[in-house]
Amino acid sequence: MATSVQKNLVERNEKYHSVFNKGDLPLPPAKKYAIVTCMDARIDPAAAYGIDLGDAHVIRNAGGNARDALRSLVISEQLLGTNEILLIKHTGCGMLTFKNEDAHAVVETQLGPDAKHELAGLDFQPFPHLEDGVKDDVEFLKSSKAIPDSVTISGWVYEVETGRVRQVV
Repeated sequence: MATSVQKNLVERNEKYHSVFNKGDLPLPPAKKYAIVTCMDARIDPAAAYGIDLGDAHVIRNAGGNARDALRSLVISEQLLGTNEILLIKHTGCGMLTFKNEDAHAVVETQLGPDAKHELAGLDFQPFPHLEDGVKDDVEFLKSSKAIPDSVTISGWVYEVETGRVRQVV
């Protein structure tokens, strides 16, 4: 039996599909850039960052983390021709609220010893200070041998309270 979320997907997709006319867009993003941003449900990257369908790659993960995004960024650049990265973290991010040991304790308490063992050594990559998190991730990308020096990299903060972005680096 379909859940309400699954039913919503099918119903909303039927409406989308009925007016969809962008099936001929090329595979590489037209504006040749990639965004790394958080998976937070309060962020609508297309609306907040001015992205039209086909413009850019949008890579989302917990915290807008550059290390987690590296595989996708290499594919985006090396196989699909992007030449700029915008790393965008945000105010009120959950990654600001815990430390690694907290996340590991929650896993053990809620999922048990097998899950704890499976995730032993995993760095959940929280960050205690927002702007420092942006700077650290931009520095990681700039120093990575997998990201060419010719790629433009900038770091930003999206303010969930106002919808505004501001450049950090």
